[in-house]
Amino acid sequence: MHLIQLLLPLHDNHKQAFPPDYFNQVREDLIDRFGGVTAFVRSPAVGLWKGNSDDINRDEMVMFEVLSDELDKDWWAGYRQKLEAKFRQDEVLIWASNITRL
Repeated sequence: MHLIQLLLPLHDNHKQAFPPDYFNQVREDLIDRFGGVTAFVRSPAVGLWKGNSDDINRDEMVMFEVLSDELDKDWWAGYRQKLEAKFRQDEVLIWASNITRL
């Protein structure tokens, strides 16, 4: 079993919030594909990183996660590209972990 997680920003680079429909569509996409989704949208995570000028950058993000028996890397690569275009990001982080259901 695989736990697949992805992070999406709440705002663009100009501090404008993305429309709620963007996140609703991600939920629908993942429900349609995997039969369920967990979305952590009420308490956004805060990401901090150093840019080229050593300034600290900040992002507020929401996390989505799904469980899947199979890990279709090609589908995820295509979906990542779709999300990067929609959310105007250089990179959307998506990762998978092997898990054991207890």
